[in-house]
Formats: sequence, C-alpha cells, structure tokens
Amino acid sequence: MVNEEARFAGCEEIVTSVDDLRATMGETPPSAIEKSINRLDDICKGVIAKSPFIVIASANSDGELDVSPKGDPAGFVQVLDDKHIAIPDRPGNRRADTFENLISNPHVAIIFMIPGRGETLRINGEARIVRDEALRKSMAVRGQVPSFAIVVRVEEAFMHCPKCVVRSKLWEPEAWLDHSEMPNIREAVIKHANLDMTPEEYKDLLVAEDRLKLY
Repeated sequence: MVNEEARFAGCEEIVTSVDDLRATMGETPPSAIEKSINRLDDICKGVIAKSPFIVIASANSDGELDVSPKGDPAGFVQVLDDKHIAIPDRPGNRRADTFENLISNPHVAIIFMIPGRGETLRINGEARIVRDEALRKSMAVRGQVPSFAIVVRVEEAFMHCPKCVVRSKLWEPEAWLDHSEMPNIREAVIKHANLDMTPEEYKDLLVAEDRLKLY
C-alpha cells in the first residue's frame, strides 16, 4: 500500500516501494529488458551518425543532478569503437556543470535524438574528460578545435520507443503552441539573476565577453 502519511507538494498518496509501483504498472515485458546491449552495434552507430542533438545527464558525488543539452551538425558525436564514443565540448557559459560532476562521479546517461524520428537511443556509461590533441582536432568545426572532449565507455545501450514523441507531437509544427509572448533568454537571465540592466545591455555584455560564438 502507498504511504498515506507521507506528503509532498500537498500530495498524500505517495508510492514508496517497488511493489507499490509494480502493483499499478505491471511487470516489465521481457523484450524491454533484453533489448539492452553493452556495446554499440550497427543500429546504434547509425542513430549516432544522424543525431544532431543529445541530452547528457550527470551527478556529482553528493547525488546532485544536472542535465545538459548539446547540439552540432549530425554525427558530431564520434564512435571510437564498439565500446566508446567521444563528445566535443563547444563554447558556452562556462558553468561546466557536467565537467565538474565527472570529476567526482564519472557516470552519465545520454539520449540521442533525430529530428522527425520518434525513436531515441539511450546510452549509459562511464565518462572521462580528455584533451588528446588528435581526437580534439578530428572534432574541429569551422576550423575551431574544442578544448575538451568527453569520452564515454558504453555500459548499456538501447532504443527507446517513440510514444513520448508521438504524444508530444514534437516534430509536428502545426501542433506547436504560439510562443511569441514568451520571455527570451536575455529577459529570463536578467530576472533570475536579478541583474540591473536592459536586455540590450545584457546582449552587449555577451558580445563584449565573446559569449555568443558557436565555435
């Protein structure tokens, strides 16, 4: 039974055990477990070669989590062999959340997405931050060589079903909601960081600090 004494955000019926979870959800179909492999086969490599966008999750030694999107021309994640992939680092805001997490906890989880396709590839593994020159040069774009790369040793890889993408209509422009009135990133940062400047002044600051370059 669920623990009705526990409360979270006003909720009273909290699931607190795997037995409670499975009582409602049911057991995992064997195919959903058996589809997981511990290496990259031709199917996985094909997805990686066509994916221009990934999301990588990491955590520090205290269990504090981070998830970071990364994008580049399709195939930007390199397959080094059947057990390893390499992800280039590109200029950003220099928070380095993923990098700092990897220093104390090397485990990562990655989702690969391909525009127009519902299926995604999920990879779990152990990562290292590397600076090998030959590898970094092989990842150059527009003549710009990344300062770092993340090399991941694949421990688990499997294709994820497209239901979530189908439900969200992610790749169907006609289903997209109007977002013209949403604040842009400059307005959001100014408000959240309590900065005393206008969006135009913040943009000028980004230009001055060379933080708008892609490579």
